[in-house]
Amino acid sequence: MDELVARLSAEGQTVVVGGPSPSVEELQRRISEMGYVFIKFPTSRGGTDLGVRVDEAATDLGRADFANGTGRAHIEGTLTLNSVRVRCVADIELPSLTGTGHLVVLEEAGAR
Repeated sequence: MDELVARLSAEGQTVVVGGPSPSVEELQRRISEMGYVFIKFPTSRGGTDLGVRVDEAATDLGRADFANGTGRAHIEGTLTLNSVRVRCVADIELPSLTGTGHLVVLEEAGAR
């Protein structure tokens, strides 16, 4: 397995909302309108900012109050990292735009 993917697959890692201008408002817009968010793993070498296609069925915003910037958003989505198809799972605390997360390997390169 790819070394970066293996490291980011360990549960309970620190994640932050990434992208060019992270804010509660931008996170909500990206989830609801674009279906694409940036999740950053800051503790990997140099930080790894991933673009994640949001899986609406697996994402849970029931405890997120975007209007007041409080609560927690559970975000899940897919991407390909270093030729490995993965699912990103992240729980983001809205006040700080930080939380915990990890990757789940869906399909390794060459597997068919």
